[in-house]
Amino acid sequence: MTAAARGGLGRTLLRRLPLIGTLAGLGLAAWLVATNDLAAIGAAFGRIGVFGLVGIVLVRALIVFLCGLAWARILDGLAPLGPGPFVVLRYVREGINVLLPVASIGGDVLGGRLLTFWGVAGALAAASILADMLIQVGTQALFAGIGAALLSRMEGEAAADLARWMLRALAVAALVLAAFFAVQRTGAARFIEEKIGALSRRFVREAEPQRPGQGSVQAALDAVWHGGRRGRLAESVALHLAAWTLGAAEIWIALACIGVEASLAEVVVIEALSQAIKSAAFPVPSGLGVQEGGFVVVCALFGIDAHTAIALSLAKRVPDVVLGLPALLAWQNIEARRASVRPPGADGRG
Repeated sequence: MTAAARGGLGRTLLRRLPLIGTLAGLGLAAWLVATNDLAAIGAAFGRIGVFGLVGIVLVRALIVFLCGLAWARILDGLAPLGPGPFVVLRYVREGINVLLPVASIGGDVLGGRLLTFWGVAGALAAASILADMLIQVGTQALFAGIGAALLSRMEGEAAADLARWMLRALAVAALVLAAFFAVQRTGAARFIEEKIGALSRRFVREAEPQRPGQGSVQAALDAVWHGGRRGRLAESVALHLAAWTLGAAEIWIALACIGVEASLAEVVVIEALSQAIKSAAFPVPSGLGVQEGGFVVVCALFGIDAHTAIALSLAKRVPDVVLGLPALLAWQNIEARRASVRPPGADGRG
């Protein structure tokens, strides 16, 4: 096979990755349904009730809001924007990732493009997404490490085995994250920038005037990671970590409504490890099937049956729809009004 043919095959597989992930997720979801009692799942879900689901949605709304603020801190002082557009676009990113058949980074790429509609240079928008993704994944890994550490202190060989497996996986993830950070800091991004140049150019509106120093993603990354901005970056890290920790409140609300008693440590472990499993399967849109399977595995450690675990996972999907649908509508509205969202050269803070 020639190099051109191999490259064409690779591009084809990359384009088909969301479809492959969707089919795999549907298969896993179908297997979970076939091997469990739907009536028992429905009964457990029903016990959560409207008020329980409203509480879960409100918690998720706060989580996404904190993530939007964390993104805003990355560009604070580099772009003439307040946190408002970042918060709105963070909901859009989340809605695309959980409701559309794209890999879990599709919404992030589009979020960078939409940010240029507020006058942010394409290279700076791309750099903010790269930095935000690194901080997001890094803090998720840290939260998963907290969950694994708590799990290792619990009784039972199964808990110890899963904790050891998680810690080994996190060690590998740490190496990958370090490499990703090195790419952004050592100038290696210039090579990658050549490969994704077309994508970066699509970030820039035709109406946006080109100004010196705005064309290089590497230069923008250097500005984002400048040593004098450690305080802002630390705030972004803290906001992301607070958001992931707050996710345990969704677990607590659902289990309390169902009637299952769980300690703070247990709900943190369930949230941390289930999120880690879902994140590891990022090619599967919205972790379809993977999230449910992860809950079944982790909840079993605390004596929570599979029916309740699947109901718990379904409850956590309710905010995906309730918040995701308005976010998709907001996306379409932004696209339709992109010429008037922020006129080129407009001053002031958004």
